[in-house]
Amino acid sequence: MLISFLGEIVQIIVQIVLVLAVVIMSLALMRGGSNARHLAIRRIMLVLFACVAAFSIFFPELLTRVAHLMGIGRGTDLVLYGLVVSFLVFMATTYQRFRHMEATLTKLSRRIALDEVALPGRREEPQGGEPQLERRLTPPAHGGQ
Repeated sequence: MLISFLGEIVQIIVQIVLVLAVVIMSLALMRGGSNARHLAIRRIMLVLFACVAAFSIFFPELLTRVAHLMGIGRGTDLVLYGLVVSFLVFMATTYQRFRHMEATLTKLSRRIALDEVALPGRREEPQGGEPQLERRLTPPAHGGQ
């Protein structure tokens, strides 16, 4: 009776820790940019995941024992929880990378649009080639970078 009660308490604690890990990892990865620190964290997590995956392939009964120690019924359930956390981290980093690329593309599009604006000193070539700029001492001010 007491062992069953302790097992349930350990299971609840593990569930709380897993949920907190998901929340903390998601917030940490959504907060930061693609700097060297985040890249290092992702690489360390990838190496750690590869080592644990290889270890669990060679010693599946050990994975089940670890799962039992954490209050999880089977080793496959532990792997599933790990995959859920990994998937959420992947989604957060992919979203962040996509958002960064979108902002970069917007800046580039604006820069190209400003560079292609017809300026007052511009005249067209008679052969239909590229437009020629009259000689200027200073570049035009676009209000951008």
